[in-house]
Amino acid sequence: MSQETHPSSSAPEPLGPISPETPPTSGTAGPPGEPPRADGRTLPPLPGAERLAAELRALRRPGLSGLRTLRPEALIRVAVAAGLCGGSGDEAAGVEMLLKAGVRHLGGRTLSADGTRGDPLARAAAHTFGLLPDWRGVSGQERRKAAAAVYGVTSERFRKSQEQEVIAELALAVLTVARSAITGPPPPGPVGPEGAAPSVRTPDPVPDPPTRLTGPPLPAAARHRVTVHVASIELLRDIDILVSSENIYLEMSKTFRSTVSGSLRRAAAIRDEAGETVDDVLARELVEWMRAHGRSGLPVRPGTVVPTSPGALAQRGVRRIHHAAVASPTSDGHGYRVDPHVLAEAVSASFRLARAERDRYDPPLSSLCFPLLGAGHGLPPEKAARWLCWAVHEELSRDPSWTVHLVAQRPELAKLLTAASSAP
Repeated sequence: MSQETHPSSSAPEPLGPISPETPPTSGTAGPPGEPPRADGRTLPPLPGAERLAAELRALRRPGLSGLRTLRPEALIRVAVAAGLCGGSGDEAAGVEMLLKAGVRHLGGRTLSADGTRGDPLARAAAHTFGLLPDWRGVSGQERRKAAAAVYGVTSERFRKSQEQEVIAELALAVLTVARSAITGPPPPGPVGPEGAAPSVRTPDPVPDPPTRLTGPPLPAAARHRVTVHVASIELLRDIDILVSSENIYLEMSKTFRSTVSGSLRRAAAIRDEAGETVDDVLARELVEWMRAHGRSGLPVRPGTVVPTSPGALAQRGVRRIHHAAVASPTSDGHGYRVDPHVLAEAVSASFRLARAERDRYDPPLSSLCFPLLGAGHGLPPEKAARWLCWAVHEELSRDPSWTVHLVAQRPELAKLLTAASSAP
């Protein structure tokens, strides 16, 4: 087994100046009947995301320097709710801290100090509003240019498309910050009999993959057909099938997200000479598949794998994209989870689909690439790596003719894949 490093291997540095601030404790209670805050104060209802987005659009051109002159009422109310300001003298500072907290919620904890690395959405939001060090006085035109560079598009293209998405997502993020502050930590549970603390059910531990106690080991020739890459999956070349991680509704990530799904969707899109997307190939074909199979708006069975064409990725030698439905919504609706058995089932389904499609191409399909499925949705990365590699080894033991590539964006995750793939 070999390991290969691609340009995305450098780990992002902490953002530094955009770090958690200590919120002011001053403030006054609102009128009777308003919703209570965790610390006992009452606060007005939060404004809607659309109004917040409108104020953010007005703030985009002047940047932070416009906070005092524009006095964005909705953002101020949210900053008060979040405990970031309490009086008229600190409203501008409170809104600034709110925007920084929103950036952190969007993934800004991975930002480098200069905003050149980290989650694209957080980077674009930080550039758009001048939240990075030494960017407070930068003109709106230059800030937009820097934000556009995050996505590799022109300023005008960014203004018409990604900028609206960035602003809408930041509006939702600051609302989430305020709601978390209002909700506060969960109250203590009821006391059990005779004052004993009630029992709390802890999550079931993630099981290990099966262990083969007898039988022949994986042939050495098959083991050497696994390569680990440190890269973003869409940068790989001449691999027949790239596997994308999706939810059970087969809804791909937004193109500005740095997820596997978002990255592949962005890279596969067909664009015109101006850089405008004229065909969102992967998302379109998934919608068509769902409609053809009577699943529009409905989930598919976890572990289902759906094929699409590669779109623009055909220029990199990719011939198919397999979309593995492995992430199921959590019961509270605020995230996803991945069952390790579903992960293994999806790997098996992808190989099965590859075998069915293999001879339809000339030359026949012969290679697949899997990201670290499940690591971002509740599965500890080490467990996700072990389950993925176990499932791959099981398939290679049946048919060692395939070449398999495993990919992770961060070196420490690639090391887990290397160790799991080398295990007996």
